Amino acid sequence: MLAVVLLVVAAGGAFWLLRGQDDPAPLAAPSGSPAAGEPSPDADVAEPAPSGAAPESSADPRFAKVGQCVRNDGAAGGKPKLVISGCVAKSYEVLSRIDGATSGERDAEAKCGKVEGYTNWYFFDSELDTLDFVLCLKQR
Repeated sequence: MLAVVLLVVAAGGAFWLLRGQDDPAPLAAPSGSPAAGEPSPDADVAEPAPSGAAPESSADPRFAKVGQCVRNDGAAGGKPKLVISGCVAKSYEVLSRIDGATSGERDAEAKCGKVEGYTNWYFFDSELDTLDFVLCLKQR
């Protein structure tokens, strides 16, 4: 029993010593500004600390919303490659976005057929139906 207690005390002491070695030295804050983690005295609203790397903005059509525009950067006559863009001549305005399983061209055409004023459609069909979507577009 005494051996177990001594072993636990020795392990705890080793942990305490090793833990102290991993802590970085504290950094000094520039004079006149609060140290990191301390709220600024004149701050009215506390902002949450970022939980990781900020997501990059994306021009991927998976993030297209109704009212935004996209353009086709794909080769003429080839597979379309849509990117979110400004609403300029020859771009396509997203009139409707239909999330959910799609089975391809006929399904996209049928879904967009119910959208007034559409001129083109685009669909994304993945192995995961929850990622599928159809965009009903109007050429500008």
